[in-house]
Amino acid sequence: MKIIPAIDILQGQCVRLYQGEYEQSEVFSPDPVAVASHWAAQGADRIHLVDLDGARDGHPVNLAVIHQIRQAVSLPLQVGGGLRDRERVAQLLDLGVDQVVLGTVAVEDPQLVARVCREFSGRVLVGIDARDGKVATRGWRETSTLAALDLVQEVGSFGVAGVIYTDIHRDGTLQGPNLAALREVAQASTVPVIASGGVSSGRDLLGLLSLEPLGVSGVILGRALYTGALSLPEALRAVGQGRIQDVPPNLGSSALA
Repeated sequence: MKIIPAIDILQGQCVRLYQGEYEQSEVFSPDPVAVASHWAAQGADRIHLVDLDGARDGHPVNLAVIHQIRQAVSLPLQVGGGLRDRERVAQLLDLGVDQVVLGTVAVEDPQLVARVCREFSGRVLVGIDARDGKVATRGWRETSTLAALDLVQEVGSFGVAGVIYTDIHRDGTLQGPNLAALREVAQASTVPVIASGGVSSGRDLLGLLSLEPLGVSGVILGRALYTGALSLPEALRAVGQGRIQDVPPNLGSSALA
């Protein structure tokens, strides 16, 4: 199972939200590039970036920061936030991003997602953010009538590389992932599922590992890493990757100050 540190970018800074609420953002570093370098040094083998301004405004906003991160680390990057047309997708991929994450457009224009998947095979993920079982859109500020499970099944037929499933009520809460919902998603999906939201401990990771045979192939970690509830080396050990570099415990503390 892949452990994927998240860097959420709002107004050029590394932040975390609580249940997707922009009004409840907490700044963890003014320098997302330093944070990316920190996670790379601690053993990450990919990073998940979210342009929160882009998700809210409907088009990428923090491209300069994303480009700087691309220049600073050699790890694969998956990036989402405000990607609602083919040109924006191509722009990010041209920057050297390895995979893009489409969210709102999967609800509002699913055929566009299908076309982009055909054009950029293997490089498109769909983010499915659920609030009470329904898909939230536009930076989680709106909730559609579409059931998350229905969207999981639909996008699987498009040739997406995978889906990222987030239970919004768990996001940023450190209350543990919604294993029951993730089980349903994994059983409904024909593509790999990446879990997101609520993880706070090695015990939570072991719970997710029990779903790996169903297709849960990775987990995105955010607040747990930033608050110190769980370290990246601990998370990697918990899932048995064991590729930890010999890094002093305080490495990068200034990046997360």
